[in-house]
This record gives sequence, structure tokens and C-alpha cells, in this order.
Amino acid sequence: MTAAGDGPWLDDAAGRLVRPFTVSNGRTRPTVALDLVSQVMATGVTPLGYLGPEHAQAIERCRVPVAVAEVAAHLELPVAVTKVLLADLVDCGALTTKPPAFHHNPTDRALLEAVLDGLRRQL
Repeated sequence: MTAAGDGPWLDDAAGRLVRPFTVSNGRTRPTVALDLVSQVMATGVTPLGYLGPEHAQAIERCRVPVAVAEVAAHLELPVAVTKVLLADLVDCGALTTKPPAFHHNPTDRALLEAVLDGLRRQL
């Protein structure tokens, strides 16, 4: 039984009927170096050949620059699978990618403490 609007690939009791790594044909390594905060954006190029529905959803989500982690959340797929799908789209010219636009080490303790302080002020 499918939930309203979820289509044939989601079952109320069983969850997702297509296993995540089936979406990437079992591939676990992208051909392009992407991390969680890499930005991806659609180029307007239409991919040649058949790509799955998740590829089309990713292109739609990437009409504006968006982080890889955000695309994964939107597609409800593991980040590893999403990276493979996005790399497919970069390889065929449908997406472009760039590293995040910050100049600091993302694991810099001072930066992380500043973010934490900002979040605490918001609560």
C-alpha cells in the first residue's frame, strides 16, 4: 500500500522499496571529489541517455547552488549514494560543482565555537 503522493516506491509498512545502492547500480565511489558542503548547480545541459528518477530530482533541486548534504536530505538517500548520482550528472555536464566558499578550516575549533555561540543566542 502506498501513501498518498509517494508513488509506487514507498510502502507505508516497509518503507522505501528500492534499496539506496540500487539507485547507484551498487556503486559506492563517485567519480568526482565531493564533500558534504560542496556546492552543486544545474548547468541547463540535458543529460544524454537514460538516468533514473533520482537524477531528475537532483537536477531539479540544483536549479540554484545547493550543498551536497542538502540534496541528499531532499532525495532521502544516504550521502554516499547521492554523491554517486551527483557525480554522474557532473560527468555528463548537467551539473557543475565548486568547493565551499569559506576560507577557514571547517573543523577549526574557533570557527566551530563561534557557530555554537551563534546557535545558543538564537535559542
